[in-house]
Amino acid sequence: MPIRTAIWKVTTPPEPLVESSLPNERVLEEMIVAAPRLLSEEWMLIGRQEDTGLGGRVDLLAVAPDGAVVLIELKRDRTPREVVAQALDYASWASGLDADDVAAIYRRFAPDRSLADDFRGRFGQELDEDALNQSHQIVVVAATLDDSTERIIAYLTERGIAINALLFQVFAYGEEQLISRAWLIDPVRAQVSSATTPGDPNEPWNGEFYSSFGHGDSRSWEDAVEYGFICAGGGSWYSRTLDVLGPGDRVWVRVPGSGFVGVGRVTGQVQSAADFMVTTPHGNAPVLEVARRANYHRESVDDPEWSEYFVPVQWLQTVPLEGAVDEVGLFGNQNSVCKPTTPRWRSTVDRLKERFPAFDSDGA
Repeated sequence: MPIRTAIWKVTTPPEPLVESSLPNERVLEEMIVAAPRLLSEEWMLIGRQEDTGLGGRVDLLAVAPDGAVVLIELKRDRTPREVVAQALDYASWASGLDADDVAAIYRRFAPDRSLADDFRGRFGQELDEDALNQSHQIVVVAATLDDSTERIIAYLTERGIAINALLFQVFAYGEEQLISRAWLIDPVRAQVSSATTPGDPNEPWNGEFYSSFGHGDSRSWEDAVEYGFICAGGGSWYSRTLDVLGPGDRVWVRVPGSGFVGVGRVTGQVQSAADFMVTTPHGNAPVLEVARRANYHRESVDDPEWSEYFVPVQWLQTVPLEGAVDEVGLFGNQNSVCKPTTPRWRSTVDRLKERFPAFDSDGA
């Protein structure tokens, strides 16, 4: 059933706002360029009306914190089904872009600016050129979707294609207009699909989970080892992939800039910082009372969007940061958790099992 939003003015009785429209979809594009967070809090725009050489132009291009490239197509005067087909065609073009190509696209979009510098300023982390455009997402922007287009997008999503639709509706409010936004599919599903897009269509997932643990001011690897957890926060893009983990899953943990530091078994479901309890020599205690080596976004503990989230882990084997395993060719990704389906991940796990021989033990 097509997604529709209704808005009422708070009175007695409530007064429904009348649905309106923008003069044209170019206005929406201009709004997004002026305020990219209208599109997403978690992406950085890098291109606009980029010529693909395939007889068309991508409306907008963005990059996610893990380096995934996001293709954004506005409906304009095409049917939604035509937009989906066009976007898939553009995705085939995007799959061939290397780091230099993406940097050149950004120079055309923001002359005299540096993609690496602006990426660092936007996301607070270094741009890993090896991870840039390892995967991509497709987003169709429209005011309405027909039933068949919804079925097509759902079908592609279920089969691991990272595609989504973003629905904008405009409402009249006196002399002004209001705009609403709704996703067809939970964005975290598209994020997970993007992070697990196969490099080889015949490469099965090996059953091993990967985690990027951002050691620093926000969280501490030493705390994680002592109290048995992995965590992420500071925005839903970072925290919500923790949801893919469940009890019994084995997860390999990498600290960006250091290397792989541990392997463990998940023992429970993800919980917010306000609810997560850890075991101490004096009994169970709230994590924020005892994990004092980092901040864990304490200022946002009551904000579900920005709070830190925790997953309990029984460590099988860990090493300190100075002993991290960091070798040429090992897999890396900025997603807090993902289930990679690339030959590189399979070879990485094979190598890590040699370096962490207790990977299949009962834990330390």
